[in-house]
Amino acid sequence: MIAVSDLGKKDSPSPVRRHTGVDPVSAVKMPEGLTAAVDQWAEAHRLTRSDAICKLIELGLKIAPPAPTPVHPLASEATKIEEIAVHEIESLLDPALPADERERRIRRLTEGPPEFSHERIDLPKQHRT
Repeated sequence: MIAVSDLGKKDSPSPVRRHTGVDPVSAVKMPEGLTAAVDQWAEAHRLTRSDAICKLIELGLKIAPPAPTPVHPLASEATKIEEIAVHEIESLLDPALPADERERRIRRLTEGPPEFSHERIDLPKQHRT
């Protein structure tokens, strides 16, 4: 008699998985040359390829500068754009103008007329009481 598998039965126990470690498996796609270099490094340090990749990544992360995380990326972009606008406006203004008049004109052009400030979406809203 031929034994038939009972995979279709709901009462059958689930297949046993072999645990190879507590860490999840991550596949890494690398060019052949890089794989060969990792294998050489692993052999020189008597590690498996998997352990060598982990160690090399840890080493790289230790010496890599931390990635800049801007608090408000949109705010920093807006500030940068405003600085460029101010620079361009300054180059167009008459150098003979007094400093306070130059500042007033720049402010008026970058902030807009006060009568339209309630329409601007980039400025915080002021609540009227």
